Amino acid sequence: MTPSTSRPRREPVQVYLDRHDLDLLDELIQRSGLSKAELLRRGLRRMADLEFGEASPGRSLASLIGALDGGDLPLPSDLSVRHDDYLYGRAAGSR
Repeated sequence: MTPSTSRPRREPVQVYLDRHDLDLLDELIQRSGLSKAELLRRGLRRMADLEFGEASPGRSLASLIGALDGGDLPLPSDLSVRHDDYLYGRAAGSR
């Protein structure tokens, strides 16, 4: 095999699991028909996708919902209507 066609290098990993996790792994093996190694790889990749993967558009906005509720900051009663005016510092009616 030439270097360009060789298989990717793999390293063995040792993991200690408690009885509950071992039972869970065994159940997944039975249901999926996959090997332990493949289940652990898929679990790792799925966790990486959740933590680091491409987020759907607007996903980060969810953390802002309710961010100003119940705070000590006095909010204008027309903030939802004139948000751009407040955000960009425009005077009322000067668009």
